[in-house]
Amino acid sequence: MALIITDECINCDVCEPECPNEAIYQGDSIYEIDPSRCTECVGHFDEPQCQQVCPVDCIPLDPAHMETEDQLMDKYEKLTTLS
Repeated sequence: MALIITDECINCDVCEPECPNEAIYQGDSIYEIDPSRCTECVGHFDEPQCQQVCPVDCIPLDPAHMETEDQLMDKYEKLTTLS
């Protein structure tokens, strides 16, 4: 499943540059994650990089976008072949 940034976000700017899929962007009030681009870093890293650097631990799994590891890998492959 994709990740989501919760209202606890403090807009510290550390997550956006860590995302290898450019899924994180500045929203109206906090950073947001485009679920169509989020692979939880599958294909790039062993763990989601945004979660690793977030100082307030506000990037959980998004229950609205459930995906298997295989689906995340398929999304990664599609995103990297478009680049």
